[in-house]
Amino acid sequence: MRNAVFAMVGLFVLLLYAPVVQAAQSEDWLGLDQLDRGAVVIHYDVKSDVKTKLMIAKGQEKYTYTLLPGKSRDVFPLQMGNGDYTITVLEQVSGTKYKVVQEGAVKLHLKDSNNVYLNSIQNIDWSDNEQAAQLAKKLARSAKTDQEKVQAVYDYVIGNIRYDKVLASRELTDYLPDNVRTIMDLKGMCYDYASLLASMLRSLDIPTKLVMGTSDYVDVYHAWNEVYLNGQWITIDTTVDAAWKTQGTSFKMIKDASHYTASKIY
Repeated sequence: MRNAVFAMVGLFVLLLYAPVVQAAQSEDWLGLDQLDRGAVVIHYDVKSDVKTKLMIAKGQEKYTYTLLPGKSRDVFPLQMGNGDYTITVLEQVSGTKYKVVQEGAVKLHLKDSNNVYLNSIQNIDWSDNEQAAQLAKKLARSAKTDQEKVQAVYDYVIGNIRYDKVLASRELTDYLPDNVRTIMDLKGMCYDYASLLASMLRSLDIPTKLVMGTSDYVDVYHAWNEVYLNGQWITIDTTVDAAWKTQGTSFKMIKDASHYTASKIY
């Protein structure tokens, strides 16, 4: 992901703030029907000629996304733990100046925080009737344990998806993975690898994180996964392992987490 610029990394803009209003079930732009799973649903008709952002903040921590024209519904995670969140929709005024057009507050209280990592969200987009989930179920059909399911999906990804150097070298703004495209083309960059693995494992009810940051194994901004298995989070890097498999280098599925530094988790 050498030159990829993702909306999730952060929004460095001058904001024109509006007062926070308490979000309620009647807020038509802010859907709370998935709040018990740790996600909010944004219903917003993005103007084709106006760059539009979504900011989700909890205290000083925040995640920023791009809302896309033609997609009036999208799901976003509340992955910063229980507590009070501010959800803000912003439209570009000029340059780096944005104005607040919608803002609301929600309170998250989950008994199991791992449920956040089972959702279909903007950059880990899956549904039971689509190809990634159907393939995952087929691969895991004879598996008796979650570990066997993870191994089967992992083996498929590293054995079939090739690294797309051309895609990774491009200047990409607001890039989002597409699991159908990745499976059909059998190639992608690290963001695609991590999104595909997360989608497939989430469809099998196995909590999986998509993580972005740096790794000792690569010299560019990177994406990998953390998977909840046998009561603990393990680190899996299908991009690196696919390359090592092709090269004939020995490796293990579970990586030493000390070789990875996370900046964003989805």
